Amino acid sequence: MNATPPTPDTPSAGDWRIDRNRAITLFGPAAHDWPIEIVEETGSTNADLMTRLKALPQKRDALARPIVRVAYLQTAGRGRRGRSWVAQPGDALLFSIGCVLPRPIEGLAGLSLAIGSALVDGLRTLPVTAPGQIALKWPNDVLLEGDKLVGILVETAWSTADATAVVIGIGTNVRGEDTLNAKVEALNAAGGSVAAVPGTTPTALSRAWPNANLTDTLAAELNALEDALQRFGAAGFAPFQARWNACHAYAGREVALYEQGKELMRGKAAGVDERGQLLLDTPNGRETVTTGDVSLRLADGGA
Repeated sequence: MNATPPTPDTPSAGDWRIDRNRAITLFGPAAHDWPIEIVEETGSTNADLMTRLKALPQKRDALARPIVRVAYLQTAGRGRRGRSWVAQPGDALLFSIGCVLPRPIEGLAGLSLAIGSALVDGLRTLPVTAPGQIALKWPNDVLLEGDKLVGILVETAWSTADATAVVIGIGTNVRGEDTLNAKVEALNAAGGSVAAVPGTTPTALSRAWPNANLTDTLAAELNALEDALQRFGAAGFAPFQARWNACHAYAGREVALYEQGKELMRGKAAGVDERGQLLLDTPNGRETVTTGDVSLRLADGGA
């Protein structure tokens, strides 16, 4: 694809739409070749791509390369456990990747953690202050200074003995932190919950990068994800384990696991194993926790 190179200046705050020319220049060679669709509005980019992947032949070579679908507004966007995703157009980068991974469904353990690890690496390439403050929370979140910056939702369209079609939804809060917090607080109050839980309070990339914009954020994330998907397809989560543990926001801290508001267990976070399972050191010894309908919080209430 031919394009006029953009000026070296970062897009201004008023230019909130994705600059295709700039994005093309910023994309690495492989991500550059991915089909990237940008729409004004849709119900859910995950749902859009799920429909398309389900219509594919269930074969390992059914999709030559990942498909990316970006929407400025999602009217039915959702996160883990069916939570709605709150965002104003231009404030959040909302996209999904549809791909066929050369692994059976049982070989996808840890995929969302591998995606999170790649996103941290991609976001740290941006001109943010204190990039080390971009960290990971098990299993599906990226944090900035202890607050939620990115959410990840992985869904499976179909699986065979040697391949699985997946859709990976990613929502990154880029700007508008105050507006976002006000909306989330209103939703929590309406639902009878008023106390902020560390790790769930939303933040935006502009907190650490005043000129944060959708274009540069998209390019940084896709460039990191291109390599990550290839590595995961070849070897699963094992190559990501050390990196994930190095970026673990709660490493060595006392945490508690909750299910539907009830505490299941607590212990000291000891990282994740080669399958992406959470390791907790408890008074009864080391426990292994698989991803499920549970939430992880700091037991001491700290950020």
